[in-house]
Amino acid sequence: MKHHNHHSSASSASIQEHPIRFPEEALADLRERLLRTRWPEKETVSDWSQGVPLAQMQELIYYWRDEYNWREAEARLNAFSPSSTQIDGLDIHFLHLRSPEPDATPLVITHGWPGSLFEILKSAPALADPRAHGGDPKDAFHVVIPAMPGFGYSGKPAETGWGYQRIADAWVELMHRLGYDQFVAQGGDWGYAIVNALGAIGAPTVQAVHFNMFPIFADMVAETPAEQRALQRLHDFHANESGYQIEQIQSPQTIGYALTDSPVGQAAWFFEKYYQWTDHDGDPQQVLSYDDMLDNITFYWLTATAASSARIYWESMRAFKEHPIAVPVGMSQFPKDIHLTSRRWVQQRYPTLLHYQELEKGGHFPAWEQPELFVQEVRASFRHIRQ
Repeated sequence: MKHHNHHSSASSASIQEHPIRFPEEALADLRERLLRTRWPEKETVSDWSQGVPLAQMQELIYYWRDEYNWREAEARLNAFSPSSTQIDGLDIHFLHLRSPEPDATPLVITHGWPGSLFEILKSAPALADPRAHGGDPKDAFHVVIPAMPGFGYSGKPAETGWGYQRIADAWVELMHRLGYDQFVAQGGDWGYAIVNALGAIGAPTVQAVHFNMFPIFADMVAETPAEQRALQRLHDFHANESGYQIEQIQSPQTIGYALTDSPVGQAAWFFEKYYQWTDHDGDPQQVLSYDDMLDNITFYWLTATAASSARIYWESMRAFKEHPIAVPVGMSQFPKDIHLTSRRWVQQRYPTLLHYQELEKGGHFPAWEQPELFVQEVRASFRHIRQ
């Protein structure tokens, strides 16, 4: 697939470099707030069943306050030419890793909540330059990682209507501006909804899609013990882990005040998810270091995006409708995700399923938790479009 540039005279279509740099005052303010933290008493249980335990929370926060280095995180993002362009009245911020392989396949990867550009950062270099990472240069991608509206450095919508369909349309325009009239798309979490919409746009623009999450629903029929376990996992999620979701669907503004004013609140809101949704043996640091977690938490804190990121639940959750997809579909099932599925269930929804794999390890954030496995799955899923 050859790359060709579009030249537009309209200034609104221009792409600007947009490196990430927060003023020192913002970091000093964060440290001061962390020093002034007002802690609740310890939980009355000996596990995570009431939320993040006090001892674990304090350990994370003391590390954030005394050891974590945000400038190092900024430098890692800024190594991948962060840029922005205005689409449909909103600034869209993105990273672009152009492959050294001239016939690389353009790929847009969409993060989810509570994720960001950092969620994809560990996987992107190997996708863009397999030759430098022990892979086959034929598997190369030009990787585009946009921040969803209301997330990261992208603009915060000031009016309603920025649901998953409008975001998918914006991604088509973003890829077009980068010279990619044909591309493939990857996502999980909210990325699933956006990539489902992209898959429905289909050929010739969107050539194939890959998901690392497949939402299942309580009314689905289980025919195997594995499918039964998947329905039980969904039931347990709704019973024990879905409070954040209900709050963000119903009152994104209300939770936004708490998280925008308290860095410890923002950190706790996410730390709980890292514990619940990653594949570990009791300690999420086995897969995401404190630095990993705090890269993401700090990015949300400094951009003050707690409310704007939560609004996608208000915008899209109740209105979500899946589209049929006619182009090839790939699906990678990681064992500790919220949604578990079977090949049969995916095939029922997407008859064009070409790649399905159940992985041995990994959770809801596979590009972040298990970058090697994630890269392997993305490559395998899109290999067919070269044939």
